[in-house]
Amino acid sequence: MKANELALYLDNALDSDCFASNDPSRNGLQVDGDGRELSRVAFAVDACVETIERAAAAGADMLVVHHGLFWKDIELVVANHRKRLLALLSTGIALYASHLPLDAHSELGNNAALADRLGIQDRQRFGQWKGSLIGWKGCLPEPVSLDKALSLVLSSGELPLHVLPFGPERITSVGVVSGGGAAEMYQAIDEGLDLFVTGEIGHEEYHHALENGISVIAAGHYQTETLGVRRLAAHLGSEIGMDTIFIDVPTGL
Repeated sequence: MKANELALYLDNALDSDCFASNDPSRNGLQVDGDGRELSRVAFAVDACVETIERAAAAGADMLVVHHGLFWKDIELVVANHRKRLLALLSTGIALYASHLPLDAHSELGNNAALADRLGIQDRQRFGQWKGSLIGWKGCLPEPVSLDKALSLVLSSGELPLHVLPFGPERITSVGVVSGGGAAEMYQAIDEGLDLFVTGEIGHEEYHHALENGISVIAAGHYQTETLGVRRLAAHLGSEIGMDTIFIDVPTGL
């Protein structure tokens, strides 16, 4: 299998065409490789110099990321953007990006993985962003404390960026939107949810959460978006037997 063939497989698996009109990312194959057969594919959250260099050092022929190099705005090939492209082109590694498709996918997505960690039941789509519903909401199997919910979201003991403990002591309803989901907190308020889980929030959201009686877990933009990337890597391994590796480059944000 070559890079263009794997890209087509990923496009179909992630329903990428559904987001073509409203995703600021140029999803799909962003940088073609040198035509080699793929023996190993690396996965990472961000297309940065470190992930590219580590992918090359690990013997990867293709890098699949959540945040790619090309968005709808024109990118000039200068400064850091040039360095990243040069790192790719000098090694012949291909680059594939999946932004909203990987957030929203019902099985492989970042938000599906967050919902699974919490055990959310009776799931419904939630979290409208640029015309697409990319998150999930629902109820928990039984009421839990905020501390328990936090331990489920960050199940390996990672530390959250922020926790706003303003909702009910016993949480029964939750909405999740990974990454920079501050704006979707207001949708969680409108729908009367007890808890909203996202990656990061801003100063402005503090008082709105307090005054509306909702708890918020901002578990980290990076941390909440490793989940779908890891799932996609595992999927390629199990479904087509591809050798995959996850490159962890945490930002602390």
